[in-house]
Amino acid sequence: MSITLFPEYSAEELAAGMKEFRQRADAQVFLVERADGRLAGFVEVGSRPYADGCDTSPVGYVEAWYVDSDVRRAGYGRALLEAAEDWARREGYREMASDALLGNRVSHAAHKRVGYEEVGRVVQFRKVLK
Repeated sequence: MSITLFPEYSAEELAAGMKEFRQRADAQVFLVERADGRLAGFVEVGSRPYADGCDTSPVGYVEAWYVDSDVRRAGYGRALLEAAEDWARREGYREMASDALLGNRVSHAAHKRVGYEEVGRVVQFRKVLK
């Protein structure tokens, strides 16, 4: 699922990143299963010192959220975010933030359906210094 969500990374890079993420004290991963027991999606949630549009610090942050395309709009994504938000509340966070690539309209719509509001758009730049 991570490879589908982040195709620009190799399986090895993703595995290393997931292992590192799970070692954080402020992070959690939630999984959702289909009726037959196979996985249907996941959410990785942690904290960040701040997030655009938020008034509190730190905030809960959705680092990765994925649901298999064949079961989207069936409640799996909502269940994952509810679990993530419950975790954030237990950790004492008062706000939850997330992001999605500008072109990922599916994610934009999914976030809006579960109550997230868009707070801005950004185009990021970089320059290699020589």
